[in-house]
Amino acid sequence: MAAKRKIYLDYNATTPVDVRVVDTMLPYFTEKFGNASSDHVFGWDTGEAVENAREQIAGLLNCKPSGITFTSGATEAANLALFGFCERNQSKGNQIITCKNEHKAILDTMNALEKKGFEVTYLNVDIEGNIDLKELEQAVTSRTILVCLMMANNETGLIHPMNDIEKIVHSKKAKLMSDITQAVGKIPIDLKKLNLDLAIFSSHKIYGPKGVGALYINKKNKVDINPHFFGGGQEKGMRPGTMNVPGIVGFGKAVEIAFSEMEGESARILKLKNKLENDLKNIEGAIINSEACDRLPNTTNISFENIDGNSLLRKLNNLAISRGSACTSNTIQASHVLKAMGLSDELALSSFRISLGRDTSIEDIEIAVKEINKTVNQLKRAMV
Repeated sequence: MAAKRKIYLDYNATTPVDVRVVDTMLPYFTEKFGNASSDHVFGWDTGEAVENAREQIAGLLNCKPSGITFTSGATEAANLALFGFCERNQSKGNQIITCKNEHKAILDTMNALEKKGFEVTYLNVDIEGNIDLKELEQAVTSRTILVCLMMANNETGLIHPMNDIEKIVHSKKAKLMSDITQAVGKIPIDLKKLNLDLAIFSSHKIYGPKGVGALYINKKNKVDINPHFFGGGQEKGMRPGTMNVPGIVGFGKAVEIAFSEMEGESARILKLKNKLENDLKNIEGAIINSEACDRLPNTTNISFENIDGNSLLRKLNNLAISRGSACTSNTIQASHVLKAMGLSDELALSSFRISLGRDTSIEDIEIAVKEINKTVNQLKRAMV
């Protein structure tokens, strides 16, 4: 009997590196291998490649290249931004505002800042995952130095109204940071119009290499952060150390491709997602989380009532779907995102994220729906 084809439906966790990105990176492993900080022709060549990638990314996000600092990923960028900004501005106040369904990279850093004496206010979310803008407005005080809210949720795909949030935050003289990792390459982003003060994002979510990301600092808004790493002075002292030139070059190419193909690809994937959700909703007890909200075109989060999530996941062993964030899915615990939305532990543990990508086909969707439908019904019959 032929083995079942494995289907990858976890593109919010990571993506395969685009072949065009790999081709762009390859020379920087062998021919153009110089240290970008070296003062000779080998270093000049790689240094120029780094700056070209910085300009690519800045141009597509509509910000100044000088505002982009390369990091090892969005998690490191989050740590640099939050610790660096809050410690730099502690004399102005000690309150930070975020919300309960942020990524763990943000929440764990907030926890560390609380231990350093900062006061963190965690905004509630409603059953769909939305924050209350009035609650945000009331929460910002003269002691608030930073509001940190993600643009798009990594588990539900919900998109926060960043333009409205920006107006509230800046009218109160606070600064605004956003994790835009899941949004980059999926929806239009114009950092100049958004007027964010700090932003973080990563390469491997957009078919670029792992191990490289970026921190955006809006110098026009007079935002400065304290450095947390020392030695070498690279990246204006914010992220010293020998630069990952192949990764940075690949990052630049991945952003270029993502933005050039975004409109058509997002429309194609949205059609697939709509079919997926319409078909899955026919399963008794299926609930699409955040269904009524503005969401990423590729992301579905679905709960199955009265189903053991562990059993369902094990039986769907040819489908790569996720029970929450990839950063925490190695621990069997209810998603903090879904619990913040009011789901019980039991229902949250029988909830799954399905995220589509460039290689997802209509055949993949049809097979996935068939397998999920069959397995859910099998589990229900076993409970009778």
